[in-house]
Amino acid sequence: MSSNKFSARLKQAMSEAGMNQADVIHSAAQYDKKLGKSQVSQYVSGKTTPRRDVMELLASILDVDAAWLSGETQARSAQTHSPTRAPERLETASSTKLNQNDSTITGQAPISEAPTPEQTPRSATMREFKKSSKLENVLYDVRGPVVDEAARLEKEGQRILKLNIGNPAPFGFRTPDEVIQDMRHQLPECEGYSDSRGLFSARKAIMQYAQLKHIPNVDMDSIYTGNGVSELIQLCMQALLDNGDEILIPAPDYPLWTACATLAGGTPVHYICDEQSDWFPDLADMESKITARTKALVIINPNNPTGALYPREVLEQIVELARRHDLMIFSDEIYDRLVMDGLEHISIASLAPDLPCVTFSGLSKSHMIAGYRIGWMIFSGNMSCAKDFLLGINMLSNMRLCSNVPAQSIVQTALGGHQSVNNYIVPGGRIYEQREYIYNALNSIDGITAVKPKAAFYIFPKIDVKKFNITNDEQFALDLLHQKKILITRGGGFNWGEPDHFRIVYLPRIEVLSEAMRDLEEFLATYRQ
Repeated sequence: MSSNKFSARLKQAMSEAGMNQADVIHSAAQYDKKLGKSQVSQYVSGKTTPRRDVMELLASILDVDAAWLSGETQARSAQTHSPTRAPERLETASSTKLNQNDSTITGQAPISEAPTPEQTPRSATMREFKKSSKLENVLYDVRGPVVDEAARLEKEGQRILKLNIGNPAPFGFRTPDEVIQDMRHQLPECEGYSDSRGLFSARKAIMQYAQLKHIPNVDMDSIYTGNGVSELIQLCMQALLDNGDEILIPAPDYPLWTACATLAGGTPVHYICDEQSDWFPDLADMESKITARTKALVIINPNNPTGALYPREVLEQIVELARRHDLMIFSDEIYDRLVMDGLEHISIASLAPDLPCVTFSGLSKSHMIAGYRIGWMIFSGNMSCAKDFLLGINMLSNMRLCSNVPAQSIVQTALGGHQSVNNYIVPGGRIYEQREYIYNALNSIDGITAVKPKAAFYIFPKIDVKKFNITNDEQFALDLLHQKKILITRGGGFNWGEPDHFRIVYLPRIEVLSEAMRDLEEFLATYRQ
């Protein structure tokens, strides 16, 4: 149906009947139907065309043929019914359907008109909908093909030990009682949207935390809350990167960084972290990969997947490199409160007051509330050179309205007072003792070596690929899953270029880890790819 032809014929019929839009609306009531003002106005202007049942109603009111009015035929035979009552054909099944399903005709608010099957030609077969080409170079193996296979095995009733994801709750790590109680107390106040940046109380607590970390130039407007750090990483990549812009990301990385940069149209360029130097960034490699298209660099400190913690001297060298090349710094610090061995975490932003810095953190890991989804980002340093970027951040933040308000409501409680996580990361504490066990157990297996992690709850052991003839780390992970029902994440899932590493999450209790390590040793005793 041509909307222009319908509109022209509708206006012609109204003119010949001596009726205006108000008359048409009033006449519909005589048929015990209802047409809305905006609805009729859209018909007259040609912005929309009615469904068949509404077309028949209009034809009846104007005493013309519905097929002519719709533009389907040239014939214009008049109706024979009286306009003072609904014609019989409007009282048939079509009319019954209209009364039951059309809120406009039955006296409710007007609704937009959808084309009917008679109006819309359909092909014999439905077209195929494929995933966007933007996803071709995106991977997230933390929840990828090996995890899908583990899910299939679970559906068959098999028990899988999941050492693939940093999810504290299944392993008995509980949220502090005070946090849960405060959220319950505040739930009635969390029914509406918050400011797009976040609740005042949450951002105030984060600002004070930033002050304790010596992050400069932070005010309330410099802080955005998010549904976990993951959402905020994606938001930043979308706001910063144009097609072809480059961003330096560590290898191994947390794969969300590479995925989000790719989806934003940017080009992730991976610099090497050196296993021989406690997994610290290779500064020479980092600088060698900077080009005229490089906009920013990313550090993950404490690091996932290696558990490395970068000392002040390394951070100072990274800042100097960013200073020489006018780069923005993104620092993922979600594990900054899970540092062991009496070491101190230093925020790189505290060393770079003259550079634009974005620091990410949250409560998912430090307060064992991964499911609550609460993270934040802090803009600091010299942001005068990034005003337009900040406008983009603000726009994207507004578009998603706000982050999870109930989770925001407990940020102040969580960051203030006693930090229960401290009990886990000292000798005798679960994370500390499980770290000690997994490090020693892995290094005792023939063909496996591992650097001792200093923070977080991950370890990234190396496999002797020559000994086991390993050329495909995904196949290694699948074979281990099938034979021993242990789920790990392959090194390639963290954008590591060789098939010689995998990540283990050491959140399970020692007796569970002990069983897993015995199974791994038994598996490797005969494994050859």
